[in-house]
Amino acid sequence: MQLGTGLFTCQRRPDDDRSGTAIYEEMCTLARVADGAGLDSVWVSEHHFAPDDYLSGTMPALGALAAATDEIEIGTCIALAPLYDPVRLAEDAATIDLISGGRLTLGLAIGSDPSEFEAFGIPLDERADRLEDTLSVLHGAWSNGPLEFDSAFHDAPPDIDVRPKPDGEIPVMLGGGAKPAVRRAARRAEGWCAPSALSIDGVSLRQDDIHAIRAEEDVEGERDGGTKGDGYNGAGGNDGDDDFTTYVIQHGFVADSAEEAWERMKPGYFYLQRRYAEMFSGEAVDELDAERKNELREQAIYGTPEEVIEELEAYRDALGDDVHFVFRTYHPGIGTEAMTECIEQLGAEVAPALQ
Repeated sequence: MQLGTGLFTCQRRPDDDRSGTAIYEEMCTLARVADGAGLDSVWVSEHHFAPDDYLSGTMPALGALAAATDEIEIGTCIALAPLYDPVRLAEDAATIDLISGGRLTLGLAIGSDPSEFEAFGIPLDERADRLEDTLSVLHGAWSNGPLEFDSAFHDAPPDIDVRPKPDGEIPVMLGGGAKPAVRRAARRAEGWCAPSALSIDGVSLRQDDIHAIRAEEDVEGERDGGTKGDGYNGAGGNDGDDDFTTYVIQHGFVADSAEEAWERMKPGYFYLQRRYAEMFSGEAVDELDAERKNELREQAIYGTPEEVIEELEAYRDALGDDVHFVFRTYHPGIGTEAMTECIEQLGAEVAPALQ
């Protein structure tokens, strides 16, 4: 089981008077701490036009993380594929992969916030088709020779030779919990990212479906597009797949006691969840209600290293050793020192128990 952290969103809470520069410096500091602590990965996330400056520039941020770290995997969790020019995305991702020495994983999804699509002039009903199109452009751009793909949404001619090329393969991970998204990942990517709202059983059911699809269709090389069916009904067993990784995201924190861990993460955690509620509803959310706060506390993984290990072992037991757990310890405005201590404990006391 691999263990990473993030998601770096670089948001500024209303009570945070730091400069934007300081907040981005914090991101690089925490990435260096995670690298030194021996964690497996660090991740950035993406949204646009947010009043709290939620990170929008995933590629520049990854370039900074590539320069700030030496060994750790870096990636997007998740980049909103329909909002990118795919040729530029291919160029930027290849450049970051070269700067980092082959440490990039590119996580993509279709997006969900209508206001972002409206602002970029992208029809919301095209987002799944645009993601499929982007995957084909990336595959062609990173392969030797010309693009050899005629995009339905972009004007790049098939005979252009996109440069630079990565030295090796850049793994692509796709996000989303609905069946079409999960099966798209099975057919066209090297990994799938489970949303944090899914239970262990929900993740396991979808992972079984992924392995069944890949075995039945003998998936290899570039994935074929398309989806079929709806509703989950247990499509086969989890026999493992060395070429495919399940990523799981969950909020949490490590400290010397469960109460200390919860009190440290709570202000940033609740702030982040309130902002997500505003993004997805389009309405102001001044305060989460008590029921939602209790639900979020039940969902989070926090406590002493031993308590966190026990909960993460439940994921490993259900999903297998190939799962990559992204422990979301970055909670805006709770303090660089608190997050540093948490990450150091993750590396020193939690990660070794999961290997």
